Amino acid sequence: MKSSVIVCLFLTLLIAVTMAKPADKSRVKEEAKLSDEEHYGQDEHNPDYDHDAFLGHEEAKTFDNLSPEESMERLGKIVEKIDKDKDGFVTEEELKEWIIHQQRQAIDRDVVERWNVVNSQKDDKIGWNEYMRGTYGADEQELEDELTRMKENDHMDFSTMIRRDKKRWKVADLDHDGELTYEEFVGFLHPEEKPHMREIVVEETMEDIDKDGDGFVNIEEYIGDMWPKSEREKDGAVEPDWVVSEREQFFAFRDKDGDRKMDKEEIGQWILPEDYDHSEAEAKHLIYESDTDKDGQLTKAEILAKYDLFVGSQATDFGEALTRHDEF
Repeated sequence: MKSSVIVCLFLTLLIAVTMAKPADKSRVKEEAKLSDEEHYGQDEHNPDYDHDAFLGHEEAKTFDNLSPEESMERLGKIVEKIDKDKDGFVTEEELKEWIIHQQRQAIDRDVVERWNVVNSQKDDKIGWNEYMRGTYGADEQELEDELTRMKENDHMDFSTMIRRDKKRWKVADLDHDGELTYEEFVGFLHPEEKPHMREIVVEETMEDIDKDGDGFVNIEEYIGDMWPKSEREKDGAVEPDWVVSEREQFFAFRDKDGDRKMDKEEIGQWILPEDYDHSEAEAKHLIYESDTDKDGQLTKAEILAKYDLFVGSQATDFGEALTRHDEF
Protein backbone atom coordinates (compact mmCIF):
# COMPACT_ATOMS: atom_id res chain seq x y z
CA MET A 1 0.00 0.00 0.00
CA LYS A 2 1.17 3.50 -0.70
CA SER A 3 2.78 5.28 2.21
CA SER A 4 0.36 8.17 1.70
CA VAL A 5 -2.48 5.96 2.90
CA ILE A 6 -0.60 5.22 6.11
CA VAL A 7 0.01 8.92 6.64
CA CYS A 8 -3.66 9.62 5.97
CA LEU A 9 -4.64 7.08 8.61
CA PHE A 10 -2.86 9.05 11.28
CA LEU A 11 -3.89 12.44 9.95
CA THR A 12 -7.52 11.40 10.23
CA LEU A 13 -7.18 9.86 13.68
CA LEU A 14 -8.57 12.89 15.50
CA ILE A 15 -11.61 13.04 13.22
CA ALA A 16 -12.16 9.32 13.54
CA VAL A 17 -11.96 9.39 17.31
CA THR A 18 -14.49 12.21 17.47
CA MET A 19 -16.93 10.43 15.19
CA ALA A 20 -16.48 6.81 16.02
CA LYS A 21 -15.33 6.40 19.58
CA PRO A 22 -18.01 7.44 22.05
CA ALA A 23 -15.66 7.66 25.01
CA ASP A 24 -15.13 10.46 27.47
CA LYS A 25 -16.89 13.62 26.22
CA SER A 26 -17.92 12.12 22.89
CA ARG A 27 -19.88 9.34 24.54
CA VAL A 28 -23.51 10.19 25.12
CA LYS A 29 -24.00 10.85 28.81
CA GLU A 30 -26.90 12.23 30.78
CA GLU A 31 -26.82 15.92 29.90
CA ALA A 32 -24.37 15.76 26.99
CA LYS A 33 -27.25 16.29 24.60
CA LEU A 34 -27.16 20.03 25.26
CA SER A 35 -23.48 20.51 26.07
CA ASP A 36 -20.22 18.65 26.51
CA GLU A 37 -19.93 20.49 29.80
CA GLU A 38 -21.17 19.00 33.06
CA HIS A 39 -24.05 21.08 34.45
CA TYR A 40 -22.94 20.54 38.02
CA GLY A 41 -19.36 19.56 38.82
CA GLN A 42 -17.68 19.17 42.17
CA ASP A 43 -20.84 20.47 43.88
CA GLU A 44 -20.75 23.75 41.95
CA HIS A 45 -23.00 25.02 39.19
CA ASN A 46 -21.22 25.28 35.83
CA PRO A 47 -22.60 28.26 33.84
CA ASP A 48 -20.80 27.10 30.67
CA TYR A 49 -23.44 24.37 30.37
CA ASP A 50 -26.19 27.00 30.31
CA HIS A 51 -24.28 29.09 27.76
CA ASP A 52 -23.93 26.09 25.42
CA ALA A 53 -27.57 25.08 25.86
CA PHE A 54 -28.91 28.58 25.31
CA LEU A 55 -26.63 29.70 22.49
CA GLY A 56 -25.04 26.61 21.00
CA HIS A 57 -21.43 25.63 21.63
CA GLU A 58 -19.84 27.06 18.49
CA GLU A 59 -21.72 30.35 18.66
CA ALA A 60 -20.93 30.68 22.35
CA LYS A 61 -17.23 30.62 21.55
CA THR A 62 -17.58 33.58 19.20
CA PHE A 63 -19.10 35.66 21.98
CA ASP A 64 -15.94 35.28 24.04
CA ASN A 65 -14.37 37.95 21.83
CA LEU A 66 -17.18 40.48 22.25
CA SER A 67 -17.30 43.27 24.78
CA PRO A 68 -19.98 43.08 27.49
CA GLU A 69 -21.82 45.93 25.76
CA GLU A 70 -21.88 44.14 22.41
CA SER A 71 -22.95 40.84 23.90
CA MET A 72 -25.68 42.52 25.98
CA GLU A 73 -27.07 44.12 22.83
CA ARG A 74 -27.06 40.79 21.01
CA LEU A 75 -28.67 39.03 23.95
CA GLY A 76 -31.54 41.51 23.69
CA LYS A 77 -31.99 40.57 20.03
CA ILE A 78 -32.01 36.90 20.94
CA VAL A 79 -34.76 37.50 23.49
CA GLU A 80 -36.87 39.15 20.78
CA LYS A 81 -36.44 36.05 18.61
CA ILE A 82 -37.39 33.67 21.42
CA ASP A 83 -40.57 35.67 22.21
CA LYS A 84 -42.40 34.33 19.17
CA ASP A 85 -45.83 35.76 20.00
CA LYS A 86 -44.28 39.19 20.71
CA ASP A 87 -46.19 39.65 23.96
CA GLY A 88 -43.11 40.83 25.86
CA PHE A 89 -42.66 37.59 27.81
CA VAL A 90 -40.55 34.47 27.26
CA THR A 91 -42.48 31.44 28.45
CA GLU A 92 -41.05 28.08 29.43
CA GLU A 93 -42.38 26.57 26.19
CA GLU A 94 -40.80 29.31 24.05
CA LEU A 95 -37.49 28.88 25.84
CA LYS A 96 -37.67 25.11 25.42
CA GLU A 97 -38.36 25.49 21.70
CA TRP A 98 -35.39 27.81 21.40
CA ILE A 99 -33.03 25.36 23.14
CA ILE A 100 -34.25 22.53 20.89
CA HIS A 101 -33.70 24.79 17.87
CA GLN A 102 -30.11 25.53 18.95
CA GLN A 103 -29.41 21.86 19.47
CA ARG A 104 -30.85 20.96 16.08
CA GLN A 105 -28.83 23.67 14.35
CA ALA A 106 -25.60 22.36 15.87
CA ILE A 107 -26.36 18.79 14.80
CA ASP A 108 -27.33 19.87 11.29
CA ARG A 109 -24.10 21.83 10.84
CA ASP A 110 -22.05 18.86 12.00
CA VAL A 111 -23.85 16.38 9.76
CA VAL A 112 -23.70 18.64 6.69
CA GLU A 113 -19.96 19.15 7.20
CA ARG A 114 -19.26 15.41 7.48
CA TRP A 115 -21.69 14.54 4.67
CA ASN A 116 -19.87 16.87 2.30
CA VAL A 117 -16.51 15.36 3.27
CA VAL A 118 -17.42 11.70 2.77
CA ASN A 119 -20.00 11.95 -0.02
CA SER A 120 -17.51 11.78 -2.86
CA GLN A 121 -20.19 10.89 -5.43
CA LYS A 122 -22.28 13.93 -4.43
CA ASP A 123 -25.51 11.94 -4.60
CA ASP A 124 -28.29 11.23 -2.10
CA LYS A 125 -26.64 8.23 -0.40
CA ILE A 126 -23.25 7.27 1.02
CA GLY A 127 -21.80 3.77 0.64
CA TRP A 128 -19.74 2.06 3.33
CA ASN A 129 -16.45 2.16 1.41
CA GLU A 130 -17.18 5.73 0.37
CA TYR A 131 -17.47 6.60 4.04
CA MET A 132 -14.30 4.65 4.85
CA ARG A 133 -12.27 6.47 2.22
CA GLY A 134 -13.58 9.85 3.33
CA THR A 135 -12.89 9.14 7.00
CA TYR A 136 -9.86 6.84 7.10
CA GLY A 137 -8.28 7.48 3.70
CA ALA A 138 -8.81 3.97 2.28
CA ASP A 139 -11.56 1.42 1.78
CA GLU A 140 -12.14 -1.46 4.17
CA GLN A 141 -10.00 -4.04 2.39
CA GLU A 142 -7.06 -1.68 2.00
CA LEU A 143 -7.25 -0.82 5.68
CA GLU A 144 -7.39 -4.48 6.71
CA ASP A 145 -4.31 -5.23 4.61
CA GLU A 146 -2.42 -2.33 6.15
CA LEU A 147 -3.50 -3.10 9.71
CA THR A 148 -2.17 -6.67 9.46
CA ARG A 149 1.27 -5.19 8.78
CA MET A 150 1.18 -2.88 11.77
CA LYS A 151 2.09 -3.86 15.33
CA GLU A 152 -0.88 -4.91 17.45
CA ASN A 153 -0.70 -1.88 19.76
CA ASP A 154 -0.57 0.46 16.79
CA HIS A 155 -3.61 -0.88 15.00
CA MET A 156 -5.76 -1.80 17.99
CA ASP A 157 -7.52 1.56 18.19
CA PHE A 158 -8.13 1.66 14.44
CA SER A 159 -9.53 -1.86 14.44
CA THR A 160 -11.85 -0.99 17.32
CA MET A 161 -13.08 2.18 15.66
CA ILE A 162 -13.69 0.51 12.31
CA ARG A 163 -15.52 -2.41 13.94
CA ARG A 164 -17.66 0.00 15.94
CA ASP A 165 -18.35 2.16 12.90
CA LYS A 166 -19.48 -0.87 10.92
CA LYS A 167 -21.82 -2.10 13.64
CA ARG A 168 -23.33 1.35 14.10
CA TRP A 169 -23.64 1.73 10.30
CA LYS A 170 -25.75 -1.42 10.07
CA VAL A 171 -28.13 -0.21 12.77
CA ALA A 172 -28.43 3.22 11.16
CA ASP A 173 -29.16 1.62 7.75
CA LEU A 174 -32.92 1.27 8.21
CA ASP A 175 -33.68 -0.06 4.71
CA HIS A 176 -30.71 -2.46 4.84
CA ASP A 177 -29.37 -1.50 1.41
CA GLY A 178 -25.80 -1.00 2.65
CA GLU A 179 -25.92 2.75 2.08
CA LEU A 180 -27.04 5.65 4.24
CA THR A 181 -29.38 8.44 3.25
CA TYR A 182 -28.80 11.85 4.82
CA GLU A 183 -31.34 11.16 7.58
CA GLU A 184 -29.82 7.73 8.26
CA PHE A 185 -26.40 9.43 8.42
CA VAL A 186 -27.80 11.72 11.12
CA GLY A 187 -28.52 8.61 13.21
CA PHE A 188 -25.05 7.25 12.51
CA LEU A 189 -23.24 10.40 13.65
CA HIS A 190 -25.67 11.34 16.43
CA PRO A 191 -27.27 8.08 17.59
CA GLU A 192 -28.68 9.78 20.69
CA GLU A 193 -31.08 11.63 18.36
CA LYS A 194 -32.77 8.50 16.99
CA PRO A 195 -34.80 6.08 19.14
CA HIS A 196 -33.82 3.08 17.01
CA MET A 197 -30.14 3.78 17.79
CA ARG A 198 -30.62 3.63 21.56
CA GLU A 199 -29.44 0.05 21.96
CA ILE A 200 -26.20 0.59 20.04
CA VAL A 201 -25.39 3.62 22.20
CA VAL A 202 -25.87 1.50 25.31
CA GLU A 203 -23.69 -1.27 23.87
CA GLU A 204 -20.90 1.14 23.02
CA THR A 205 -21.03 2.69 26.48
CA MET A 206 -20.96 -0.73 28.12
CA GLU A 207 -17.99 -1.70 25.98
CA ASP A 208 -16.09 1.41 27.06
CA ILE A 209 -16.73 1.09 30.80
CA ASP A 210 -17.07 -2.66 31.43
CA LYS A 211 -13.36 -3.36 31.76
CA ASP A 212 -13.67 -6.95 32.98
CA GLY A 213 -16.14 -7.85 30.22
CA ASP A 214 -18.72 -9.46 32.52
CA GLY A 215 -21.65 -7.56 31.02
CA PHE A 216 -22.09 -5.28 34.03
CA VAL A 217 -20.64 -2.02 35.31
CA ASN A 218 -19.57 -2.15 38.95
CA ILE A 219 -18.84 0.83 41.16
CA GLU A 220 -15.09 0.85 40.48
CA GLU A 221 -15.63 0.74 36.72
CA TYR A 222 -18.19 3.53 37.03
CA ILE A 223 -15.86 5.76 39.04
CA GLY A 224 -12.84 4.77 36.97
CA ASP A 225 -14.54 6.06 33.83
CA MET A 226 -14.90 9.52 35.40
CA TRP A 227 -11.80 9.71 37.59
CA PRO A 228 -8.86 8.27 35.60
CA LYS A 229 -6.41 5.89 37.22
CA SER A 230 -3.56 8.30 36.46
CA GLU A 231 -5.26 10.89 38.67
CA ARG A 232 -6.10 8.43 41.44
CA GLU A 233 -2.53 7.17 41.70
CA LYS A 234 -0.85 10.57 42.03
CA ASP A 235 1.07 11.08 45.25
CA GLY A 236 -1.21 12.44 47.92
CA ALA A 237 -4.33 12.03 45.79
CA VAL A 238 -7.49 12.36 47.86
CA GLU A 239 -10.86 11.31 46.51
CA PRO A 240 -12.64 14.56 45.55
CA ASP A 241 -16.04 15.40 46.96
CA TRP A 242 -17.64 15.00 43.54
CA VAL A 243 -16.37 11.40 43.36
CA VAL A 244 -17.83 10.72 46.81
CA SER A 245 -21.11 12.16 45.50
CA GLU A 246 -20.97 9.95 42.38
CA ARG A 247 -20.52 6.86 44.55
CA GLU A 248 -23.66 7.82 46.40
CA GLN A 249 -25.49 8.47 43.12
CA PHE A 250 -24.48 5.04 41.84
CA PHE A 251 -26.08 3.15 44.70
CA ALA A 252 -29.04 5.49 45.24
CA PHE A 253 -30.12 6.04 41.62
CA ARG A 254 -28.02 4.18 39.01
CA ASP A 255 -28.21 0.68 40.50
CA LYS A 256 -31.98 0.41 40.50
CA ASP A 257 -32.28 -3.26 41.50
CA GLY A 258 -29.74 -2.98 44.33
CA ASP A 259 -27.37 -5.70 43.10
CA ARG A 260 -24.38 -3.30 43.31
CA LYS A 261 -23.82 -3.18 39.55
CA MET A 262 -25.49 -1.77 36.45
CA ASP A 263 -26.79 -3.95 33.64
CA LYS A 264 -27.62 -2.74 30.12
CA GLU A 265 -31.08 -1.52 31.06
CA GLU A 266 -29.70 0.52 33.95
CA ILE A 267 -26.92 1.88 31.73
CA GLY A 268 -29.60 3.00 29.27
CA GLN A 269 -31.56 4.81 31.96
CA TRP A 270 -28.36 6.54 33.03
CA ILE A 271 -27.11 7.82 29.69
CA LEU A 272 -30.41 8.16 27.80
CA PRO A 273 -33.20 8.38 30.35
CA GLU A 274 -36.55 7.93 28.65
CA ASP A 275 -38.46 9.95 31.24
CA TYR A 276 -36.19 13.01 31.19
CA ASP A 277 -36.43 15.93 28.76
CA HIS A 278 -33.10 17.81 28.78
CA SER A 279 -34.44 20.85 26.94
CA GLU A 280 -37.42 21.17 29.26
CA ALA A 281 -35.22 20.77 32.33
CA GLU A 282 -32.84 23.47 31.11
CA ALA A 283 -35.72 25.85 30.33
CA LYS A 284 -37.09 25.32 33.84
CA HIS A 285 -33.64 25.90 35.32
CA LEU A 286 -33.09 29.16 33.44
CA ILE A 287 -36.51 30.47 34.44
CA TYR A 288 -36.05 29.46 38.07
CA GLU A 289 -32.74 31.33 38.23
CA SER A 290 -34.00 34.45 36.42
CA ASP A 291 -37.70 34.90 37.24
CA THR A 292 -37.46 37.60 39.93
CA ASP A 293 -41.21 38.23 40.20
CA LYS A 294 -41.98 34.49 40.17
CA ASP A 295 -44.72 34.69 37.53
CA GLY A 296 -43.36 31.69 35.62
CA GLN A 297 -42.12 33.64 32.60
CA LEU A 298 -39.29 36.02 31.77
CA THR A 299 -39.20 39.59 30.54
CA LYS A 300 -36.29 40.94 28.55
CA ALA A 301 -35.26 42.92 31.64
CA GLU A 302 -35.14 39.78 33.78
CA ILE A 303 -33.00 37.97 31.21
CA LEU A 304 -30.61 40.90 30.79
CA ALA A 305 -30.34 41.16 34.55
CA LYS A 306 -29.07 37.56 34.52
CA TYR A 307 -26.65 38.28 31.69
CA ASP A 308 -23.91 36.08 33.18
CA LEU A 309 -26.21 33.06 33.36
CA PHE A 310 -27.30 33.29 29.73
CA VAL A 311 -24.18 34.51 27.97
CA GLY A 312 -21.25 34.58 30.36
CA SER A 313 -19.12 37.33 31.81
CA GLN A 314 -18.09 38.50 28.35
CA ALA A 315 -20.80 37.19 26.06
CA THR A 316 -22.98 34.41 24.78
CA ASP A 317 -23.10 31.98 22.18
CA PHE A 318 -25.30 33.33 19.52
CA GLY A 319 -22.95 35.60 17.59
CA GLU A 320 -22.63 33.43 14.51
CA ALA A 321 -26.32 32.60 14.45
CA LEU A 322 -27.16 36.30 14.36
CA THR A 323 -24.76 36.92 11.49
CA ARG A 324 -26.25 33.92 9.62
CA HIS A 325 -29.76 35.40 9.98
CA ASP A 326 -31.10 31.87 10.37
CA GLU A 327 -34.83 31.42 10.76
CA PHE A 328 -36.52 30.49 14.01
